[in-house]
Amino acid sequence: MPLNKYPFVLLLIFGPFLSLGWGFYAHKKINEQAVYSLPPELFGFYKNHLNYLTERATDPDKRRYAVENEGPKHFLDADYYEKQLPLDTLPKNWFKAVEKYSLDTLQKHGIGPWNLQLMQKQLVKAFEEKNIFRIIKLSTDMGHYVADMHVPLHTTSNYNGQKTGQHGIHGLWESRLPELFASNYNFVVGRAVYIDSVEYSIWNAFEKSHSLVDSVLNTERRVSNLFSEDKKYVIEQRGASTVKTYSREFSSKYHQELGTMVEDRMKDAMYLLSCLWYTAWVEAGMPNLELNQGFGIPEYDSDELKEIETNYQKGSIKGREEPNE
Repeated sequence: MPLNKYPFVLLLIFGPFLSLGWGFYAHKKINEQAVYSLPPELFGFYKNHLNYLTERATDPDKRRYAVENEGPKHFLDADYYEKQLPLDTLPKNWFKAVEKYSLDTLQKHGIGPWNLQLMQKQLVKAFEEKNIFRIIKLSTDMGHYVADMHVPLHTTSNYNGQKTGQHGIHGLWESRLPELFASNYNFVVGRAVYIDSVEYSIWNAFEKSHSLVDSVLNTERRVSNLFSEDKKYVIEQRGASTVKTYSREFSSKYHQELGTMVEDRMKDAMYLLSCLWYTAWVEAGMPNLELNQGFGIPEYDSDELKEIETNYQKGSIKGREEPNE
């Protein structure tokens, strides 16, 4: 049956199920694999809190529905500041960036890498204080933001192909493809090491993502020319909802033409995250953390989670509608 006979159907990528960053599966997988990349002296501690690290990996996306300034932490429109790489005029230091562009401008166009630099310092302090809950909560959220910085479309103002007539590509690349093909990826990455320059490592990862934007867009356009509308999209049942999404055939061809891009970005995110955790622990003096030391979930965190879930179910993002716009 022609797809236009389903006027009520929305693309999956426009709804909450796939509009959240890498998608639930990928964010949880990135946090999980980062744990398994840690050296033995830190692995046991993180392994003991693996459930929280994975199950709460998507909290930052849900938080966009409850917290006004959450959205900018997930992206940075690099092309607003510079038209080509390297990003050599964009200050890597937060305070210099604010001085040069103003806080309002930075919030409007994203603060992803700067936010990660701040969180790394907060994680060092949490390790110094042996604040178990703070360590795990920061580590969990950092995993989400590190993952987002490895998505090419989180680095451009054309984040959902809205400027090039490719509306929906955001969810296609970061959610539909992992959903269909990540089970075949090899997620073995190297053992985490100490990072001499956290600032360089974060910005280097971001610039690598930005360098792939043209390939992400141009490949989709080229593959789209090979498919008619009724072959590019299909109708699927998702729970109680009927949705229109990219067909497996189209997704497979796009994935094939991208090569190992999606897999590589996921693996790079896993490795950088693991290295950031380890680096924070080393810089804090390598504190001895008892494996069975409980941390529970403080009451304020439970209240925050309740608010997040309530606002998420209402489906109204505070700030820029990314990638739903």
